[in-house]
Amino acid sequence: MIRTFLAFIAALSCSFSVAAGEIDAAIDAAISPIAKAVSSVIFYSVNIGGADVPLIVIWLIFAASFFTFYFRFISVRGFSHALKLVRGDFSDPNAKEKGEVSHFQALTTALSGTVGLGSIAGVAIAISIGGPGATFWMILAGLLGMSAKFVECTLAVKYRKINDDGSISGGPMYYLSQGLAEKGFSKIGKVMAVFFAVMCVGSSFGAGNLFQVNQAYAQFLVVTGGENSFFADKAWLFGLMMAAIVASVIIGGIKGISNVTEKIVPMMTSVYVIAALAVILSNYTLIPGAISAIISGAFSNDGMAGGFIGVLLQGFKRAAFANEAGIGSAAIAHSAVRTKDPVTEGLVSLLEPFIATVIICSMTALVIVITGVYTNEAGLNGVELTSAAFESSISWFPYVLAIAVILFAFSTILSWSYYGVKAWTYLFGESRVADVTYKTLFCGVLILGSTMQLNSVIDFSDAMLFAMSIPNIVGLYVLAPVVKAELNDYMQRIKSGEIKSFRAILTG
Repeated sequence: MIRTFLAFIAALSCSFSVAAGEIDAAIDAAISPIAKAVSSVIFYSVNIGGADVPLIVIWLIFAASFFTFYFRFISVRGFSHALKLVRGDFSDPNAKEKGEVSHFQALTTALSGTVGLGSIAGVAIAISIGGPGATFWMILAGLLGMSAKFVECTLAVKYRKINDDGSISGGPMYYLSQGLAEKGFSKIGKVMAVFFAVMCVGSSFGAGNLFQVNQAYAQFLVVTGGENSFFADKAWLFGLMMAAIVASVIIGGIKGISNVTEKIVPMMTSVYVIAALAVILSNYTLIPGAISAIISGAFSNDGMAGGFIGVLLQGFKRAAFANEAGIGSAAIAHSAVRTKDPVTEGLVSLLEPFIATVIICSMTALVIVITGVYTNEAGLNGVELTSAAFESSISWFPYVLAIAVILFAFSTILSWSYYGVKAWTYLFGESRVADVTYKTLFCGVLILGSTMQLNSVIDFSDAMLFAMSIPNIVGLYVLAPVVKAELNDYMQRIKSGEIKSFRAILTG
């Protein structure tokens, strides 16, 4: 497959490097009308308190709030047990449980799809538009999103498909079709599953591929000399190298992907958090003022984006991008875990929004607010604003951040390749031909992403990403009682001592 793929990529790179600008314009012109039409539907807004509020954001936040109360704050009650599960306390080393990866590997694979540009650049966007107060609502949205993530990941394991070769196929496609069929909605469930899968494939090519490699290339230039870099006019070569590396990893499926993400995600997250703490602690006298600005700004009518409603909206919207709770994408990765109790992975998934939104976003926000760059650096936005905030205290950190962004983008590409191939094979059947076809197309698109500025494609893929939440959340509402029954049964077995910690047993 690698030899065929490289030959295919070589042919593509020759044409892309010659006429990238013309191809840009042609594709943007073709996609733009479609992108605008789809976006206008998915991001349909209503005016509330002087701010345009997309209904899709309300859809996500209401669902997260509902599940938080329906499961009696499982995000709090199950947090410590989730940590024990990730640590392997309840994993019997001798048990032959079905699945492909450990709890920790499933978590890092899912995290690799969310921690990164959403958590690093998204916070800067929220603060630059909505002021420091947007941070408060991002954190709240992250805490609420933990419950939505719990529901979808529990269902992903319960209704997953065990293939003949022992590999796993799971996610919203399967619990929508099978779960809703159990409730008497077979036809509706199949239609919703197909709709989700189509949107997921589209998102994997756009938000999970084109956007990521494009941003990675931009940051790569920063550390290789900018306009003077050897790669300044060779974006296609960067894309070719990225495609070759990605291909060598994704051929191994979820096991190969998880082996990489379990190393990259903890390492880069730790480096980022340590650097953020260094900036925060070196300016410790400004911490009270920063926290005060965040809290007071959250409820102020003098916000930078339509007053109170505008600030709240910015926080919730960026949090939705950062943790994808309710979108359903991460459930595909979590479904591959080795376990016989679906609830265990639901509990583990609670940690994902907490890490991506509550920890990473809070750290980023404090750095930006404490340093004051959001008011001093006019014209900067996204990752550039975050970089400027760190640079004000750590002069060399932009280089570290550039490397972090590249690695986070790389790990995100890996995760979304897995989401996409599972949606693709759901639509076209579990076969080697379908698998190889998707992976070849996915790697080929990396060349497009590195050489082009496809704004319309990115807008279209963003709309497809949020569209995934429509059938997914409907399914979560219908199947919530199933999850509650699973949770009550599991907790009862923990309480009765039927399920014991193997770590405790081994240590006496």
